[in-house]
Amino acid sequence: MPSLLVTGANRGLGLAFVRSYLADGWTVHACCRHPEKARALQELGDAVQRHRLDVADGLQIESLARSLGDEPIDLLVNNAGLGGKAGGLEDSDFDQWQKLLAVNTLGPARMAAAFWPAVAASERRTIANISTQLASIADNRSGGLYAYRSSKAALNMVSRNMAIELADKGVKVVALHPGWVQTDMGGANAKLTPDQSVSALRKVIDGLTPEQSGGFYGWQGDELPW
Repeated sequence: MPSLLVTGANRGLGLAFVRSYLADGWTVHACCRHPEKARALQELGDAVQRHRLDVADGLQIESLARSLGDEPIDLLVNNAGLGGKAGGLEDSDFDQWQKLLAVNTLGPARMAAAFWPAVAASERRTIANISTQLASIADNRSGGLYAYRSSKAALNMVSRNMAIELADKGVKVVALHPGWVQTDMGGANAKLTPDQSVSALRKVIDGLTPEQSGGFYGWQGDELPW
């Protein structure tokens, strides 16, 4: 039975990943900061293995890795993330910017550092880092969102580095843009529901080849500019 480890699993895209893979019989490890408050996860019952995890806390990540031991992880989805406020450079909250870097960039890097052996020991050997088209430098024509854009652009570079480093282990690593999704971050006017986004992303993930590792792809499978 394949297994999924997903962060930020208590709502939005993370919860949609949990439900989708659970429905297909996968073993699902769902991580969030406050699992005791995650009603939607609790309603899924014991079929989901819930874990307390703040991806900005390296000790918690190490503890989770130890608790899972040698269990293979077919798919690691680094989904947990924070958004940033709009505005110019002079409006930036630099303390918040550091928090975004800790969660959006360092969090996935910490997770990969802790879990790549478990991913490499699996059959599917895939790490998917949830990024955003707003991280594209080539596509940035509107500016703004300094903290969010930069933290996710850095995640894209981390993803590329991971792919190079882990290639000889057979691990595929990609950065994925989920589309404009109806989440707390995307808002109610977004075009996609979390379920629609995850359904499309699963097709991209399932179809990945070793040659595509290190790439940046949209929810429909199109390669995005860096």
